[in-house]
Amino acid sequence: MKTANRILLGTAAGFIASSLVALGGARAADLPVKAKAVEYVRICSLYGAGFYYIPGTDTCIRIGGALRLDTSFNASTYDVPFWQGGTGGAGSYNRNYYSTRERLNLFIDTRQATDYGVLRTYANIQFDYAQGRENIAGGFVENDFLFIQFAGFTFGKAVSQFDPQWALAKPYISSGFLSGSNNSTGIAQLAYTASFGGGLSATISLEDAQPYRSAGVVNTSLGGANALLGPFGASAANYGTSGNNFQGNAQGGDHVPDIVGNLRLDQEWGTLHFGAAAHEVHGTYYTPSDSDSGKPDSTWGFAVTGAIELKNLPTGVGDSLKISADFANGAAKYVFGGTYDTSGAGRFAAIGGGGMAFGYVLDGVYGTGTSIIKSNAWDISGFYEHYWNPAWRTSVFASYSSISYGSSGDALLLAMANGGRLSTGVTTASGSFDFNVLQVGTRTAWTPVKNLTLSAEFTYSRLDQHLNGTFTTTTAGVPAGSAAGSVYTLKDQNLYNGSVQILRSF
Repeated sequence: MKTANRILLGTAAGFIASSLVALGGARAADLPVKAKAVEYVRICSLYGAGFYYIPGTDTCIRIGGALRLDTSFNASTYDVPFWQGGTGGAGSYNRNYYSTRERLNLFIDTRQATDYGVLRTYANIQFDYAQGRENIAGGFVENDFLFIQFAGFTFGKAVSQFDPQWALAKPYISSGFLSGSNNSTGIAQLAYTASFGGGLSATISLEDAQPYRSAGVVNTSLGGANALLGPFGASAANYGTSGNNFQGNAQGGDHVPDIVGNLRLDQEWGTLHFGAAAHEVHGTYYTPSDSDSGKPDSTWGFAVTGAIELKNLPTGVGDSLKISADFANGAAKYVFGGTYDTSGAGRFAAIGGGGMAFGYVLDGVYGTGTSIIKSNAWDISGFYEHYWNPAWRTSVFASYSSISYGSSGDALLLAMANGGRLSTGVTTASGSFDFNVLQVGTRTAWTPVKNLTLSAEFTYSRLDQHLNGTFTTTTAGVPAGSAAGSVYTLKDQNLYNGSVQILRSF
């Protein structure tokens, strides 16, 4: 009996001990475990202000942008003067007296140190709404810059290597102001940059010519649907968002990328920049529907540029002077660059005082049996900005742009114009198709607090054309408000426009 009791008691004690051990283990498991330290976002000081390390990586990232509100007066979007035909260039009572645009800009910039140098990715995206282009709740997304940089290479959509590095820092509001090469939404490219020390570098690049660099070529012997655009009327919609397919353009598609190179010197006092580009030019068959009619040989155009920037001038802290000059043969868009050309064919046209000025920016012209006659274009532009104090600054800027086609080119263009092969009208023109644009402007900006700027701008433009005679319309309402048979004297025109802007950067 005693033995049985001992066995029972021992068994019970063992069961209780086991239960206590199990219960103690459960309670220990339920106790809170000390959490791992949170990896807070760290500031990355390697690449300037605003960069942070992406947690868990050695990659630095910066995210920023701006909200921009623009209103232009007597001008289209981007504060472009009414020199592109349409109701504005015709001075129509029914034109927009002002134009508005709202833009949200966002960018992402990542950088990582590697054995091959900095690996960088960059994307710049615009969310736009513009009066007259979208419906009441519309708008569109624009991808301006999308590129990767690694081991000296740049792959993707970036500012052309032909342009100085201050190309996007000109002290004005308008992107329609003519100041030589301007590709403010980037050009697809494959580029390599070599740095030699002391701020000296050189770059070679292959760049997509469409649509920024291709001004188009005209076969002046054609008519009907193949005729060149008249000063007003028929146009290629959304020029710049598709190939340069304006009426009369005989150059379709890219055959060879533009070959671009530059040599730069960057110093504390400013920069020096020299660039050059080779641009392939071609037409199509003399009779487009008949390959047996022959065609002109393709040819090469070129462009060269020189630019200087001087910083912190004796006139005041922050003051700067920027000057550039360009020349192009068969590569006219390197001189007449920018976002002004919404109607295609580089067409300039304006009416005032019973007169009309018009001209074209083309890479070249040809007729049946001729070779391509390339245009010659040149410009010079300058920008001076003065800081009255840290909050107020004023800039003045001016440019002169010119294009000509030589005696042979003029003969072809005049035969086309006087032969009724301009859409919507005919001329009795003599002289030449030499065309010049003079622009002078000023902007004053106020920055009451950091990253908030309010500015106002005024621009005067003169269309200086060298045709004599008249232009007679053949279509009612083209130009706007004109009856068929309206006669305009060919003479120079003056235009005035302005813009105000609010810009909040972050």
